[in-house]
Amino acid sequence: MLKLDEIQKRLLREVADLHQVPEGAYNIRSNGQSAGRQSTANIEITSKTDVSGLEVRIKPFTKNESVHIPVVMTESGMKEVVYNDFYVGEGADVVIVAGCGIDNCGNQDSQHDGIHRFFVGKNAKLKYVEKHYGSGEGSGKRILNPGTEVYQEKGSTVEMEMVQIKGVDDTKRTTTARLAAGAKLLVRERLMTHGEQNAVSTYVVTLDGPDASADVVSRSVARDKSFQKFDAKIVGNAPCHGHTECDSIIMDEGRILAVPGLEANHVDAALVHEAAIGKIAGEQIVKLMTLGLTEQEAEEQIINGFLQ
Repeated sequence: MLKLDEIQKRLLREVADLHQVPEGAYNIRSNGQSAGRQSTANIEITSKTDVSGLEVRIKPFTKNESVHIPVVMTESGMKEVVYNDFYVGEGADVVIVAGCGIDNCGNQDSQHDGIHRFFVGKNAKLKYVEKHYGSGEGSGKRILNPGTEVYQEKGSTVEMEMVQIKGVDDTKRTTTARLAAGAKLLVRERLMTHGEQNAVSTYVVTLDGPDASADVVSRSVARDKSFQKFDAKIVGNAPCHGHTECDSIIMDEGRILAVPGLEANHVDAALVHEAAIGKIAGEQIVKLMTLGLTEQEAEEQIINGFLQ
C-alpha cells in the first residue's frame, strides 16, 4: 500500500469511516493511483483494461462481507473520470462503501466523476453507502459528479445511503434504476449546501416487474446563497408501488427546487410523490433556548437531528 499523509487519512475517515486498512475486499484510490487493493475468496477486484476503473465480482450466496472503494484527492487541478462495475451474485448479502473526499488548497478546480453500475442478481441484497466531502482553503472548486446505474433482477433488494454534508462546491448526482418482479429499491439522500454551492440530484426509477417497489427520500438543508434541485421520477410499467419524498429546510438566501415526476403505464401502478420546503419553526428554536442553548446552537441542533 502507498503511504498516505494525514490529510488523505482524514479524508478516508470522513468518506468511509476508515481508521485503518479495512477487513475484507478493498481498493483505495489516491490522486489517480491505487493506494492499496485486496480481494477475498468471494469478492474479486480487478482493473479495467479499456478505461480507468474497476470490476468487482461478488460470488453467489456470499454473506456478511463488505467492499470498500473510497477515493481521495489532494492535488489541486486534478480531474478524473472513473468507471466501476459491480456484479452481485444471486442470493448474496453484502455491503459496498464508496465515497470521495477532495481537499483543495490551490486555485484550480479539482473534480472527480465516478460512474458506478450495479448488476444485482436474483434475490440478492445490497447495501450501498456513498459519502462526499470537501475541504481546503484554496479558491479552486471541489466538484463531484456521481453517476449511478442499478439493474435489479427478480426478488433483489438494494438500499442506498447517499450523503453530502460539507465542502462540495458543485455536484450533479444522477441515479437510474430498473427493477424486475419483486425487486425493492430504498434510497436515503442527506444533503447540505452552504456558501454559493450548487447541488442537483436526478433520479429516474423504472419499475418493470409485478410487485416491484421503490422508496426514494431526500432530506436537505440549503444555507447562505446555495442552490439545490431534487428531480425524481418513478415510472410504473407493471402492478407496482413507488414513492418519492423531498423534505427540505431553507435558510438565509438559499434556493430549493423540487421537481416531482410520476409516470404510470399500468392501471395497477400505485405512485406517490411528497414535497415539503420550509424554514425552521421559531418555536423550535425558542424551546431549545429555554434549555440553555444559544440561538445558533439551537439551530445547529435542529439541523443535525433533521439530517440524521
